[in-house]
Amino acid sequence: MGVVDPLLAGLVILLGVGGVLVPGVPGSWLVWAAVMWWALKDPQPLAWAVLMGATVALFLSQVVRWALPPRRLRASGATPRMAAYAGVGAFLGFFLVPVLGAIPGFMGGIYLSERLRLGRHREAMAALRTAMRSGGSSVLAELFTCLLIMGAWLGAVFWG
Repeated sequence: MGVVDPLLAGLVILLGVGGVLVPGVPGSWLVWAAVMWWALKDPQPLAWAVLMGATVALFLSQVVRWALPPRRLRASGATPRMAAYAGVGAFLGFFLVPVLGAIPGFMGGIYLSERLRLGRHREAMAALRTAMRSGGSSVLAELFTCLLIMGAWLGAVFWG
């Protein structure tokens, strides 16, 4: 397998991770499709194991999302800027504090966005609670799953 195929798969995975934060974009399915394409192009046992793990993880993520409250983020006052801050926070947290850092990074991004918008700690914390109750936990579950799949894929590509 050449260099171009993993780069294209990585680009689609990044687009999928970003797509999780955009309403109407099937981000998790883009991540899964990129891993499947990579596994088909590089038919190694490790690639198939990553694809199977991604499939199971996304299935479990969908089950968890169905158990959580439905997404009503627009009604709660969520903005595209908040989504961008939350996504960047989760991405940075995922790599700075390996894997589990995505959760506080996501919530920290929402808090920072609201703190900059509202100016006070108390209002920013209230907005964070509202966002998480209005579907932020559902977005976090899907984003965390996609970041886990991305990490497994990166590990398989670089060290596999």
